[in-house]
This record gives sequence, C-alpha cells and structure tokens, in this order.
Amino acid sequence: MNGAMVDSCVLLDVLTEDPVWFAWSSEALTARADRGLLVINSIIYAEVSIGFERIEDLEAVLPERFVVLRPIPREAAFLAGKVFLQYRRRGGTRTAPLPDFLIGAHALVANMPLVTRDTARFRTYFPNVELIEPDS
Repeated sequence: MNGAMVDSCVLLDVLTEDPVWFAWSSEALTARADRGLLVINSIIYAEVSIGFERIEDLEAVLPERFVVLRPIPREAAFLAGKVFLQYRRRGGTRTAPLPDFLIGAHALVANMPLVTRDTARFRTYFPNVELIEPDS
C-alpha cells in the first residue's frame, strides 16, 4: 500500500496550528500526501476527535480525499498484544495495551512509514517501521 500512517500528534499540530510543530507537521503531511494516501486508524481518529464537539466537524477537517481511515488488521492487533507483553516484562506499568502499540503494529503490518514526532516508543518496540520524523 502506498502512502503513510499519520500519528495523531502530527494531525493535531496542523489542526491546532501548534506554534512549535505546525511548520514541520504540515510540510511532512504535504510531502507524504504527494507520494500516496495519508492513513489513520480508529485509535488515531479517537485521539484527534477529543478536540471536536461533533463528528461532522472532525470529518470536515479530515476529508477522505486526503486522509483515509483504515481498520486495524487482525495481525496488527495480535502483534500489539505481543509487544504489550514485552513492555510489561520490561517493567512497564500500564495494564492495557498502549495506543502506540496498535498504531506501530498497524504501520508495520501494512508496511507503511509512520509520520510522527513522538518516536521513542516506536523505535523501541517497532524498530522495523520507517519513521518520518523531525530531522529525518
């Protein structure tokens, strides 16, 4: 699949016109959109939705011609569970899989780069996912 998965932090940078990250995030999205689809999943959609009162308002800023919502594949959900187990064995304290595990697993299974500026967890648990990040 062409395109790239887009992390919620990057979308929120653009939607909120973040004073620090707006320029980088909007340039990264434009560059990736020129190469193919910008893909999100239900986790990313939910994280971005927090800033909106109505679903129609969110849909208006994420039109399907620019951003496509894809379901998380079963294989990615399974992998996210295995990565969560690894996290717990390393001393992680959360009791449920973190959203980043589902996002990283989805990008890996779909063989898509991930546009993000929050790289630490992705680098640790998904070293084979290509990260599109600041200064990359």
